[in-house]
Amino acid sequence: MPSTDAVCVDFGSTFTKAALVDLTTGRIVASASHPTTIPGSDGRGDVLDGYDACLAELVRQDPRAAGAEVLACSSAGGGLRIAVVGNEELVTAEAGRRVALSSGGKVVSVVAVASGGDVARLGGPDVVLLTGGTDGGNSEVLLQAARDLVESGWTGSVVVAGNVEARAEVGAILGDVPHVLADNVVPTIGVLAPESARAAIREVFLAHVIGGKHLSARAEFTTMVRGATPDVVLTGVELLARGGGDVVVVDVGGATTDVHSVVELDPDSIGREVVATTRVTRTVEGDLGMRWSAVSTVEAADLPELAEAARRRHEDPAYLPEDDAERDADEAIARAAVGLALRRHAGRSKVVVSPEGRVVERTGKDLREVDLLVGSGGVLRNGRPGVAERVLAGSTGADVEGGWQLPRRPLVVVDTDYVLAAAGLLAAEHPEAAYRLALTLVDGPAV
Repeated sequence: MPSTDAVCVDFGSTFTKAALVDLTTGRIVASASHPTTIPGSDGRGDVLDGYDACLAELVRQDPRAAGAEVLACSSAGGGLRIAVVGNEELVTAEAGRRVALSSGGKVVSVVAVASGGDVARLGGPDVVLLTGGTDGGNSEVLLQAARDLVESGWTGSVVVAGNVEARAEVGAILGDVPHVLADNVVPTIGVLAPESARAAIREVFLAHVIGGKHLSARAEFTTMVRGATPDVVLTGVELLARGGGDVVVVDVGGATTDVHSVVELDPDSIGREVVATTRVTRTVEGDLGMRWSAVSTVEAADLPELAEAARRRHEDPAYLPEDDAERDADEAIARAAVGLALRRHAGRSKVVVSPEGRVVERTGKDLREVDLLVGSGGVLRNGRPGVAERVLAGSTGADVEGGWQLPRRPLVVVDTDYVLAAAGLLAAEHPEAAYRLALTLVDGPAV
């Protein structure tokens, strides 16, 4: 008899979170968390030790957890690191970078071969995303990049997502190097097609990256993991957009601040860009965060009065504020990270004079008509009453200065129960339960 419950687990870089979901109602009925147990340099320890503790707590709350199926995502051990190799920095390399981010990866390098980029300097990725050329266009740079990759000694995984007419030849050049052939991310100029490459990156992550990090000696770990956490969360955001309209999610972490958005695009703007904006977008700001990136956050926001507080947090990433003054500092760092991350994602609009007259020039993704803004991250989940309003101050409203395309009148909620990760995990095998679960964010109290 099929299980009517599922345990959804997120192996995070700091904490492992687990939730028991009733598949009939699409509701979380029990939850637990435990510090993530990464194996030490001596090889002792196992990432599933923290999961075992979470499962024991779930069973204590609800005995059904003992027999439930388990679905998991992971960003433990550094998550998914992707290097992008493409032709030109402003076209296929940029397209590859956007696809890599939407696939849940942290982009560690972007190499533009036509501009003299060196494929031997990849930055230690788990996967290389190889792009280049439109379909039916020039294939020589893509083929040469594949040769250079082999000659550099790269033996890790490769996802090929360039000119489809050269795909078979690229595969032959790579030979024994593990690779997956996907559709072109830029089939024609002005079109970005991430779906095939995103699926291929997920396949590589599950087949090679999860086991290769040696996070667990137990076979069940690789069996339960369905994808990289940011990729799974973005799937949850897409589900939420089905019932909640245009959605943007800002997730404030210790090292990065991620922004996910699902927004219907203005048809008049499609095709104007060399690399088109897509309806589903994720950006990762590696210099903005609450702990490891606290120093660069306050520097980017020009907040010298927070320099000492940021230094303490950088030096002790496990630090928890003990009084109101330190909680104020946490909120101020979070407010800076959220404000900068949303602005970088949204871009701005301004009127410029062109040969055609006065026109509106836009950068980034227009979030002004977003219906729902979801806040995520420990500082929002565990903060004092009113923390979300204070952290989001200056990042929403019709009177935001500077032409920034930020949400004007969104409903604001906080994902306190890790709903988006759980919904994303359930989407493939339990779509109705996943959809109901995602909508609980809209049903919950607004900020």
